[in-house]
Amino acid sequence: MKSALITGANRSIGLETAKQLSEKGLFVYLGSRDLQKGEAAVSELNGKGFQNLKAIEIDVTNPDSVSAAKDLIEKEQGKLDILINNAGILGVNPQTAAETSVQDIQHVFDTNFFGVISVTQAFLELLKKSETPRISNITSGLGSLTLHNDQDWKYYGVKTAAYGPSKSALNAYTTVLAYELKDSAFKVNVIDPGYTATDFNHHSGPGSVESAASFILKHTLTNDNAPTGQFYSNDIEDESGISPW
Repeated sequence: MKSALITGANRSIGLETAKQLSEKGLFVYLGSRDLQKGEAAVSELNGKGFQNLKAIEIDVTNPDSVSAAKDLIEKEQGKLDILINNAGILGVNPQTAAETSVQDIQHVFDTNFFGVISVTQAFLELLKKSETPRISNITSGLGSLTLHNDQDWKYYGVKTAAYGPSKSALNAYTTVLAYELKDSAFKVNVIDPGYTATDFNHHSGPGSVESAASFILKHTLTNDNAPTGQFYSNDIEDESGISPW
């Protein structure tokens, strides 16, 4: 049985992704900063018939928490097949470039960028033991610099000084990591689930969590010939789903 870890998975898109992975027969570690919330989410899914799920405490901004999660999965599984770096925060609102404090921007980067690096580096050892290792870093269309400079883009007016730049940095890091692992079995991509109705945005997005999770898995559960180092977006309205950087 293949295993997967999803960070920030006790609600919204992360929770739905765990649910859909469980349906596909994988063992899913449902990562949550608050273990009680993670266990409550697993209990709810178990009550609906979903199996092979386990809550695991992981705070991506806390190196000790990340290390403990890695040790637990190594002890139980010996390897990890899929890492979905989903944990993220929006930060203060509004986020103007002129007035958002450095501290507020750093706070967002600690989770959305440095947290992803911390988790990824910690779990690379276990992922390398998989025959089909996959790393999917959950990004946003707001991380696309090309789209931000396109006045015809439907979200052109949505500018954030912390959240968007944290995702742009994540995209850049993923590009480098994918390049370093290109001659291996790894597939490393950034995936934008699209503007989805979640607690994250007060349910203002038009997309569903079901569609978002399905899109994430479409570009995570890939075959050996699938691309690596790509930027996929559920908001791109063509068959490829490939977003400009």
